[in-house]
Amino acid sequence: MMWQKIYQCNLCISAILQKYVKDIFLLFLRFAASIPFFNSGMLKISGWDSTLYLFEEVYQVPVLNFVVAAYLGTAAELILPIFIVLGLFTQVNVLMLFAVNVVAVLSYPTLWEGGFYDHKMWGLMLFFIAFCGAGRVSIDYFLNRK
Repeated sequence: MMWQKIYQCNLCISAILQKYVKDIFLLFLRFAASIPFFNSGMLKISGWDSTLYLFEEVYQVPVLNFVVAAYLGTAAELILPIFIVLGLFTQVNVLMLFAVNVVAVLSYPTLWEGGFYDHKMWGLMLFFIAFCGAGRVSIDYFLNRK
């Protein structure tokens, strides 16, 4: 009798975990992938002169003027993570932030020595979110409910 109650409780807990663990994990991934980019954007905006210098002299952003690249990169790092954390238009915003991540890796060659591992991890997190969506703990979920 006692074992049946424990077994029933275990089944109930397992059902709850199976139902919500993916959504909690996706929420965690959205935060984990967004925070580094948002912090980078805050750092860029706090020292705008040094940001312009880096985009002009250090980063090798192809095609774009360094000023345009600085504004676009900073805006993307400040705006996209907020939308991703909220789960609003998540997959589109994740793909745009993934593109920012790729451009950062390609335009900053010295990154390969020390920080490439971080960018790979962020890229994998973003790719996973793009593939799975934002989950039920998101504005997207409530907008798409029928």
